[in-house]
Amino acid sequence: MRNEVENIVKWLQEQVETTGVKGLLVGVSGGLDSAVVANLIKQACPNDSVGVIMPLNSDPEGMKHAQSVIDQCGIKGMTVDLTETHQTMFSTIKNELKNDFNESNEQLADANLRARLRMSTLYTIATNFNYLVVGTDNAAEWYTGYFTKYGDGGVDILPISDFTKGEVREMAQYLGVPDEVINKKPSADLWEGQTDEAEMGTTYDKIDAYLKGETIPEEDKAVIERMHARSAHKRNPLPQYKR
Repeated sequence: MRNEVENIVKWLQEQVETTGVKGLLVGVSGGLDSAVVANLIKQACPNDSVGVIMPLNSDPEGMKHAQSVIDQCGIKGMTVDLTETHQTMFSTIKNELKNDFNESNEQLADANLRARLRMSTLYTIATNFNYLVVGTDNAAEWYTGYFTKYGDGGVDILPISDFTKGEVREMAQYLGVPDEVINKKPSADLWEGQTDEAEMGTTYDKIDAYLKGETIPEEDKAVIERMHARSAHKRNPLPQYKR
């Protein structure tokens, strides 16, 4: 794991040098993946890395976990509360749609807006500092498309997308991420009580096993393959009309 961390840190430094930016930035949610990335970018750019906490009707415990990550790795931290911004924007859109507003899609539209507001916030801060926005998707999330297009999927570089959730957890232990962050149920903080595995309909352990070529129950395999096929547009280049 030491070698893996050293290689990622070196790769991050190469990305900074190649692109000509000054440093790296990540949104810190209080979850496992962003905690690992915060530690990695702090090592890569000790004096030019920032972790941004973005509460949005968030679980207070999750925000405490996010702050504990900032404190643990010693990265420069800042907090931008998006609760009021989201409320204003979403209610304005709903009012404009009026009778055309589709209530059956409200939760998804709300969740995607949250993710995209966070992305916009990160890029605004990154532009201010001339930093790259660093993504937090692991291999399971990348393969299944479990991220919001132009939301948490809207980033410049992906340092841990080749690592399973289990490997990211091992990396977190090596890096000294707080135990309460390592052991909590994964959640994208998209609505109250939301958890990744409940929303996906399978577990990270099952997805990890599938990615490693191991045998898993057929029902889980079907869920994973369906998610992968349905989310292909998130990973593929944009379709372009050619004359």
